[in-house]
Amino acid sequence: MTLLTSRQERTRFLKFMAVGAFGAVVDFGVMNLLTHIFAMPLVAAGTISFVCAVASNFLWNRYWTYPDSRSRHPARQLVMFFAVNTAGVLIRIPILHFLEPPLLGLFASHPDRLPASAEFLAKNLTLAVAVGIVMLWNFFVNRYWTYNDVGQTEPERIHGK
Repeated sequence: MTLLTSRQERTRFLKFMAVGAFGAVVDFGVMNLLTHIFAMPLVAAGTISFVCAVASNFLWNRYWTYPDSRSRHPARQLVMFFAVNTAGVLIRIPILHFLEPPLLGLFASHPDRLPASAEFLAKNLTLAVAVGIVMLWNFFVNRYWTYNDVGQTEPERIHGK
């Protein structure tokens, strides 16, 4: 089973990406609310926003992307999903911590050319990089561990697709 040859897997991948895009909206929205309205540091706000996005993503993936993934109890599957995403947090936090300062310095050095504040741009670009990297981790590990009970359809197995 590969993502490139199975239509069903491509569809799942696209649904996972759509769910992830919605989760990114949740993630960015909560992060911006917490950092800009409540002046919370980026690592703390990014961790809270990540948990909110993961909760949303689990529900959407369980019931839309992988509706045929029902061999596991939802609570067990949620624990697996959160374990994968906890590892994602461990990938994400160093990215947020170490990438923001140089980006802030870069954007602050060109205030005349940037329409938005350097801090806003640095925080959001840092989060975008982290989200992209962690999204790839999440898809592959969740597909082949959390949702490994979802197989190919019988015709795809017979024809080797």
